Amino acid sequence: MREHVAGHFEDIEKQAHAARFGMWVFLGTEVLFFSGLFALYIGYRIEHPRGFDVGVEHNTLVYGSVNTAVLLVSSYFVALGVHELRLGRNRLSAWLVGLTILLGLAFLGIKTAEYLHHFADGIYPGGTGRFFEEHTDPGLKMFFTLYFCMTGLHAIHVLVGCGVLSFLLYKVATRSIGAWAPHPLAIGAIYWHLVDVIWIFLWPLFYLVTGHVR
Repeated sequence: MREHVAGHFEDIEKQAHAARFGMWVFLGTEVLFFSGLFALYIGYRIEHPRGFDVGVEHNTLVYGSVNTAVLLVSSYFVALGVHELRLGRNRLSAWLVGLTILLGLAFLGIKTAEYLHHFADGIYPGGTGRFFEEHTDPGLKMFFTLYFCMTGLHAIHVLVGCGVLSFLLYKVATRSIGAWAPHPLAIGAIYWHLVDVIWIFLWPLFYLVTGHVR
């Protein structure tokens, strides 16, 4: 439909291609950003393996694992929402996107509860609190500093993703986008999948991986 094509594009296909290309460039910068943090984690873990093992052992596995399941299910819902939109089923697509947003908010709620649990145990960002007075393993402060930094940045990305999907939900519900131009929701879904993939790497590093060879 011509009315949905910006003036500087010949057709909707070229407009969609440009939008997708722009999103992939942006996602590339996000990958580079988090890659630096992952490299920092690996470097400090090699230097202080025992301290990082203690950090993982004192982390909240249940919270992290439940949040992993929440994000995986949310990625399925948003992908299904894109599929339904391409079939012209705007109402069902809107419901699926809405469920994705609710799961994203549930993730943030669980993460907040997890942070509060850490605070109650005397674990604060920057390696401060009574926990570190009782546990003096080298590297433990760096473990939790990276934990709060990386999971906090990820939570911000989840919040941004919820905002983006809320805007797209409005567009889908009002039929501003549909089967004739599903690419805005598809692009939003790609961002959400990136948020999911980043967490898939954070989960084992901060909740599962223990043990080292001296």
